[in-house]
Amino acid sequence: MMKLTSQFLLFLPLAMGIGIAMSIQTAINTQLREYLYSPLQAALLSFLIGTIVLAIFVFFQSTPKPSLHSLGQIPWYLWLGGCLGVYAISISIYTAPKLGFLSLSGLIIFGQIMMSMLLDHFGWLGVEKTQLNWQRLFGGVVIFIGVLLTLQR
Repeated sequence: MMKLTSQFLLFLPLAMGIGIAMSIQTAINTQLREYLYSPLQAALLSFLIGTIVLAIFVFFQSTPKPSLHSLGQIPWYLWLGGCLGVYAISISIYTAPKLGFLSLSGLIIFGQIMMSMLLDHFGWLGVEKTQLNWQRLFGGVVIFIGVLLTLQR
């Protein structure tokens, strides 16, 4: 059981803010697609703006910057995060108008929960192992039922 600490209470709205931001981002990017010619072009523009903002943040950050040598030491699979981001943003732009935002969000959350259970249970990708128990599995099933209910329009 997780303890209710002041740090935990700070993280709750920050984590919920991710969900809020992702829904707004998908709505914005879906509208952006109307001005461009494809979901990929809308995703490219979104990533370009995001890259510029990140570059500004990193430029003003006081932590040391990595050298080319240290970048070369990064395991190959850790470079896939950007590819997964391209998939997530591009497919959300394409599917949001077809599924609806509630159903899309529910399916995304369900996919995250299922993959998170596997990552936790098996300790894949350097994640600390947390055994799957009936409560966690039941929570995933309840969310899946909720997603099925959102698919009804």
